[in-house]
Amino acid sequence: MIALLLSLGSSLAYGCADFLGGLGARKAHVLRTVMIAAPASLTVELLLWPFLGASFTPSTLAWGAASGVASAAAFALLYKTLAIGPMNVLSPITALISAMLPVGVGLLQGEHLGLAGLIGLPLALAAVVLVSAGHGAKSARPSGTALLLAFGAGAAIALQLVCLHQTPSDSGIGPLIVGRAVSSAVTLAAAGLMFRRLGPEKPAYGVSAAAGGLDSVANLLFLLAARNGDLAVVAVVTALYPAGTVLLARSVLAERIHRGQLIGLGTAAVAVSLLALT
Repeated sequence: MIALLLSLGSSLAYGCADFLGGLGARKAHVLRTVMIAAPASLTVELLLWPFLGASFTPSTLAWGAASGVASAAAFALLYKTLAIGPMNVLSPITALISAMLPVGVGLLQGEHLGLAGLIGLPLALAAVVLVSAGHGAKSARPSGTALLLAFGAGAAIALQLVCLHQTPSDSGIGPLIVGRAVSSAVTLAAAGLMFRRLGPEKPAYGVSAAAGGLDSVANLLFLLAARNGDLAVVAVVTALYPAGTVLLARSVLAERIHRGQLIGLGTAAVAVSLLALT
């Protein structure tokens, strides 16, 4: 039950972070947004270090660094995806891809689900698909480029989560610090190499920093959830984060929520209830 609650908290934080990151990437080049978001995320984790502790064994360093590389790719691809839009279509597609790989890894590693879990898991995946049913008008249909970016972002997020799950359970917040330090370095290096292509637009500093801080909180809650529960369940519940993004896009950007998405939100509630019984 603790793992489920942590997963839901992670999902909510990811949804809010993605919405803010997508807004920031609409105002300036995506790398300018990530240049603010990634260091802000690292700052949050460093502030949490004295309270949560951290160890830096070779395994922590290796898996943490790998998660950082995947995180840098996920940041850039996801924010670019959401900047192109529409958010209420592309975010759920990304989430579905990000859930499938961790679920497969968890099951291959010997995780077993009860009857409720066997019903709830595919229901949760179906909920993610249903929430993506925002294709009512032609203007709401994503381009081929946006779809490719969404698939790439989902794969990068999945790799990040799998790498975090492989870190030692007694490493505290160490994997997150290492990962974010690496992702910040990769991002700043890429921005330096592409500086002339970034354009003159200034990033939305507050929005970008808030996105990074929320992403850090989401990563922490996922890490704690994965240490207390099955990766297959935790990953799918976390992947429900588009619900938050869709609702924010509706209230702030007036993006329409279609009937299929409402059914998806209801299905998600049922799925989470069943997974709570696992």
